Amino acid sequence: MANLRDIRRRIKSVKNTAQITKAMQLVAASKMKKAQDQATAGRPYADLLNQVINQLKEQTSAEDHPLLREQDGGKELVILVTTDKGLCGPLNTNLLRLVAERVPANADFVTVGSKGRQAMARLKRNLLADFTVKDPVSVAETKPIAEFAMERFLSGGYGRVRVAFTNFINTMRQDPHLETLLPISPIELGAKKAYHGMGKDAPAAKSEGPAYGGYLFEPSARDVLDTVVPQYVGYELYQMVLESRASEHSARMVAMKAATDNAKQMIKDLTLDYNKQRQAAITSELLEITTAMRALE
Repeated sequence: MANLRDIRRRIKSVKNTAQITKAMQLVAASKMKKAQDQATAGRPYADLLNQVINQLKEQTSAEDHPLLREQDGGKELVILVTTDKGLCGPLNTNLLRLVAERVPANADFVTVGSKGRQAMARLKRNLLADFTVKDPVSVAETKPIAEFAMERFLSGGYGRVRVAFTNFINTMRQDPHLETLLPISPIELGAKKAYHGMGKDAPAAKSEGPAYGGYLFEPSARDVLDTVVPQYVGYELYQMVLESRASEHSARMVAMKAATDNAKQMIKDLTLDYNKQRQAAITSELLEITTAMRALE
């Protein structure tokens, strides 16, 4: 059984840990609000962009743009979006488990976040590139990633490009998801892709936005397609990174709150043990004094 000095030392250590986790909880809560607002603010634009491309797809052919064209054969390229830091619960573990289950063994990877890079090195997967995205996320930082993916896809070496990211549902729930980025399929083009509902097996409903059938594209639909499709791919990836960042801060805030609560409970238990042992020591000393007094009578 630990003595009183050891218990006091443990109580002091746990209190120091609780102060750290509490501070990390407050920092994560502050970042979480900004990340959630940024992620939810981008969803309406992503929906509208889907509607525009859907209409362009109807007025053109899939052969009019190489990013719409299905590629036969070739390996798969996966963009893995993870966190740079830990202490965010099972967020990265769940995402890596999904990748291990649904991604072929010969696939190549592009990582965004140090945790993904470390995992690929540990699993000895083929890593082509690693990108770093600061907080808060900007379009300029994700644009090189999208350009890299489009360049590799257009080179003909890859038949499909997918993105593994964590879909933000709410503060308590973040779901790992694997989404096809390239080629852009007609089903995905016609879907309302607010990422709030991604990861479910229910079929996507058609968007109820404005009809573009009466619009005239100048100079031609093909020229507009050359501009909008790369923009669409870039914004899709940007939105996925936003969802991952909102999920990261939410998961970290919840994890740090749980750690703080556990530390407080541990302090209570240790304090109770300390008081019990202290009372037992006092009782033992009183018994010794009483016994000595009686022996002197």
